[in-house]
Amino acid sequence: MITPTDGGPRTSAAVTIRAAEAVHLPAIGRLGALLVRTHYEFDPERFIAATPGTAHAYESFLGSGLNDPNIIVLVALRGSDVFGYTYAGVESYDYMSLRGPAGVLYDIVVDAAHRREGIGRMLLETTLATLKTRGVPRFVLSTAEKNEAAQRLFTRAGFRRTMVEMTRGASPCRLEGSATV
Repeated sequence: MITPTDGGPRTSAAVTIRAAEAVHLPAIGRLGALLVRTHYEFDPERFIAATPGTAHAYESFLGSGLNDPNIIVLVALRGSDVFGYTYAGVESYDYMSLRGPAGVLYDIVVDAAHRREGIGRMLLETTLATLKTRGVPRFVLSTAEKNEAAQRLFTRAGFRRTMVEMTRGASPCRLEGSATV
């Protein structure tokens, strides 16, 4: 078995973390739709709502990156059952974010029935180890303000807060000390 420090598959208590394959995409799509629904429940004014086509759209989107050397999609498996995944990428300079090259964690999802088993931690550790083999000097991610469980996981893994996203609707507002904009 390859250890997670070299970015390869990791197995523990009948859970395997490994690179996703096309056969895993329907389950990844289902979990992607779960991610969308969860975020929408956190803040429907900020996040998009899931639709009947969300699972298929996620499946298609992440499937298009499976052969991209700068994209990493890992799955958590018990036997052939997928119950978690991560989606990450290697990015160069990003002047919009004011940062240099980084490994960026875009998604980490564990099915609700399998949470609190250490699977999110395994997925995160294996994803970071895989990104590290690609030579990235730092890791970055974003998390929903109300996703306290994810924030605890990321804090325990050594992440720290560096940016705060703020959202506002486009309707007219009155700024303090000024006329209506």
